[in-house]
Amino acid sequence: MSDLTTLFTITRKDVLQELRSKAVTVATLFFAAVVIVILAFALSEDRDLMTLAAPGVMWVALAFAGVISAAQSYQNELEENAYEQLLLFPIPRASIFLGKLLANWLYMTLLGVVIVPVTALFFNVSLKNLPLLFLVIILGTLGFALIATFYAALTANLRARESLLPVLMFPVVVPVVQRAVFATAEIIGQGDISFILGHLQVLLAFDLVYFVVCTALFHFVTEE
Repeated sequence: MSDLTTLFTITRKDVLQELRSKAVTVATLFFAAVVIVILAFALSEDRDLMTLAAPGVMWVALAFAGVISAAQSYQNELEENAYEQLLLFPIPRASIFLGKLLANWLYMTLLGVVIVPVTALFFNVSLKNLPLLFLVIILGTLGFALIATFYAALTANLRARESLLPVLMFPVVVPVVQRAVFATAEIIGQGDISFILGHLQVLLAFDLVYFVVCTALFHFVTEE
């Protein structure tokens, strides 16, 4: 079995598992909806403030939902020692990481596509430059999924993994979320295209660095 086949097999397994159980889908959609609705009501007295807050609210909802998704991707395999058995297979550890990364990235991207119109509706924001906005979602969720998937593996066998995961990963992922918020705000505010492209370039740079580092270190993280 080639490394690429192994990668897609792991991704397919995670996707099919979620399609059957829908545990992550229900939890993340509910959490994202609660965040958006509560903050929309809290800021409803000031329309200008709602417009300014919309990018941040969208990425806060997406970020915390992404933590749930990444943690659950390993949680399912910890039952009956399935995760340990997966690590014993004669396959590169990087294929395991990239397979789970692809599944988490796909889920977060689809969640972002759902959150964007909902946020626009509740925060009275007009969406005009959708291709650029979706490009921000793709690059932003990739950077977030890289860190979330890596640290979820790091904390998978710890007792306090649910509380340790966000504590460890959020300081590292702040630059990605920050640039994603800045780029989204520029797009919503009809900002200069050069500023938007600048933020996208920084996001892409972070994604490339995180991709190389996380993939290279995953083997050591999963060593017993």
